[in-house]
Amino acid sequence: MLIGLIGKPSVGKSTFFKAATLAEVEIASYPFTTIKPNHGVGYVKVDCIEREMNTKCMPNHGFCIKGIRFVPIDLMDVAGLVPGASEGKGLGNRFLDDLRQADAFIQIVDLSGETDAEGKLLEGKSYDICNDVRFLEDELNKWYFNILSKVWKTFSKQLDSGKDINYPRAIANQFSGLGVKEEHAKAVFRKLGIDEHLSRWTPKQILEFASLLRKESKPMIIAANKVDTEKGSENLKKLKEAFPDKMIMPCSSDSELALREAAKHGLIEYIPGENDFKIIKGLNDRQKRALETIRGDVLSVYGGTGVQEILNKAVFELLGYLAIFPASANRLMDSKGRILPDCFLLPPGSTALDFAFFLHTDFGNNFIKAIDAKSKMALGKEYVLKNRDALEIVTR
Repeated sequence: MLIGLIGKPSVGKSTFFKAATLAEVEIASYPFTTIKPNHGVGYVKVDCIEREMNTKCMPNHGFCIKGIRFVPIDLMDVAGLVPGASEGKGLGNRFLDDLRQADAFIQIVDLSGETDAEGKLLEGKSYDICNDVRFLEDELNKWYFNILSKVWKTFSKQLDSGKDINYPRAIANQFSGLGVKEEHAKAVFRKLGIDEHLSRWTPKQILEFASLLRKESKPMIIAANKVDTEKGSENLKKLKEAFPDKMIMPCSSDSELALREAAKHGLIEYIPGENDFKIIKGLNDRQKRALETIRGDVLSVYGGTGVQEILNKAVFELLGYLAIFPASANRLMDSKGRILPDCFLLPPGSTALDFAFFLHTDFGNNFIKAIDAKSKMALGKEYVLKNRDALEIVTR
């Protein structure tokens, strides 16, 4: 799974990325600090099953703190997109191309309103942050539209000339390079209906189709960053009123980065996504004041910095993924003696058989049944997985 961080320059994308991954990236308050995309590992939080299984897990990937499992996901931070990006402005085509394989987007919006549409600092002026949401969505839709338009005439005629054509499958095959799947195309066709031949569609209809396809294949959550700035709360309210249908979450990437760095160096005890921290040792007066400001202006007001919450919402609500533990009711460890070493993320609607194939092709091909490690009940191949299921796959 790959989550792309997007937005105009200088909104805090790289800070959000570093806070989520603790990767070493360049952070600066001028446009196009990031040119090549940064890749890193972030984590989503899941209640571990170790307590239910009366044991202590030993993660093979990620980590577990006080019964909270952190499962790795891939994050990508690309350079800032500006109005006209779909036409190549600001090297837009190159940066959009970097986003092809992303499963979902997190748009970082700067609630301070201190930079213009291109990320340049405004001197004594205020910027309407709602413009950032409008222009970015427009550019993403045009990106899909431009790709569709180049092949649409030939492609649509080929489809219209055939019999019993599976339109969604044909669309998915044609645009698989964008990560478009058959179910995405099916959802769009259901919403639009097919009242006439595709070859007769107008550019307006193609744009509508492209926009819906983009929303289905690359859904987006908005990270309302810098909520702790002077105009942060005011602009957050404005943003939510302007876009009531969008998933908008407040956050302070700077605060999360400061807390994670302090925890990394053993100065505080902090679990990402929690609403407080505990000072351990070694802080000077300046550091204490800075952390108390974060506690008072961010954690106590918003219940957290928002960074971890946004990652979790992107994966579990926006994409609907499920956290699944491979586990035997009788033997909780792997061949190397690690207890509950793995937790995997599977797409919504996955079955026990899908999980078997996910683990190994041989498991899927030789599937007999699955066993619920918690209840010890036998489950068939069509059993639909639930979040935090713990399953053993039995093969012949």
